[in-house]
Amino acid sequence: MNIRIGFGVDVHRLADTHELFIGGKKIESDLGAVGHSDADVLLHAICDALLGAANLRDIGFHFSDTDPVYKGIDSKILLADVFKLLQAKKYAVINLDCTVILEKPKLNPHIPEMQTIIAGILSIDEDCVSIKATTHEKVDSFGERKAVKAYAVCLLYKN
Repeated sequence: MNIRIGFGVDVHRLADTHELFIGGKKIESDLGAVGHSDADVLLHAICDALLGAANLRDIGFHFSDTDPVYKGIDSKILLADVFKLLQAKKYAVINLDCTVILEKPKLNPHIPEMQTIIAGILSIDEDCVSIKATTHEKVDSFGERKAVKAYAVCLLYKN
């Protein structure tokens, strides 16, 4: 069996002029993530982990932040397109392990719905999507609510 591991990370600045989308879900917040797309930091990190594991470069290579086609795009669409690229190379997802760093709002109440959304897009069981949330204890740009960050690790196998 051909097994591959991938790692992804993404960061977005926070501003009061934007909405906050994490894990394919709109989260009520006084600050939102700034980006060319909907700036869903978790889905972007997952995309990079999946693309890296399959040796398909990175999210920016496939979905340029200078291309008007992707302006404001729902990152669930990007994840679905990444999944199609994996399927074309005969890869399937075994599991994901993700961490989001955000001072507030608290993400724990939203994690089950995020798992459902991501699992549905990737055709895997919700139990295969681990999402953890943590703060930065008021340290640096993340702790000061100036930015949000996500890490993702994935395991793929070749059919």
